[in-house]
Amino acid sequence: MFRLYADRQAATPLKPEVFEAMLPYFQTNFGNAQSLHSLGQRAAEAVEKAREQVAALIGAESEEIIFTSSGSEANNLAIKGLALANQAKGRQIVISAIEHISVHRSVKFLEKFGFQTKIIPVDENGQVKLEKVKEAITPDTVLVSIMLANNEIGTIQPLEAIGRFCQEKGILFHSDAVAAVGSIPVKVKELGVQALSLAADQFYGP
Repeated sequence: MFRLYADRQAATPLKPEVFEAMLPYFQTNFGNAQSLHSLGQRAAEAVEKAREQVAALIGAESEEIIFTSSGSEANNLAIKGLALANQAKGRQIVISAIEHISVHRSVKFLEKFGFQTKIIPVDENGQVKLEKVKEAITPDTVLVSIMLANNEIGTIQPLEAIGRFCQEKGILFHSDAVAAVGSIPVKVKELGVQALSLAADQFYGP
């Protein structure tokens, strides 16, 4: 039966070689990575190897990689973590109108703790204009979160320019790059982000 699947920006199938690489850790090397015995140490080595591979993919350091269960959890952790840890510097968060729902819900949650959200519009092509970001910034802005690529319309945002502006202003910058990593080159240092979210299930991983 012929089946056409055209929703790969939502989820991709696991590649056979990825499945083969993971299989031993389901059946033989199944130890807890925190355990001191040999099975645990093998699992720990595999986790660290995976951390190094992810870091190499996005031009980061391995110690900067934090594993979560999904892109949505990564967005939650990054936005809430950065905002709450730096709330003494400001309590305004700037996001775009077309961010993933996990971003919108994260900033909505933070409003319960006194944070304010500024949602900036996009143009007819779904593009976030740097000028709109600049207009939204106030002395109380602590965090800007703009996705790199939109999973529904494919628009790629000018993150490097936004990142440079945030750096000049001393504002933290996060990007939801779930729809971008695996499709286009992504290097965190070039983008100027302090946090970036990605998800392996978007590019044939688990």
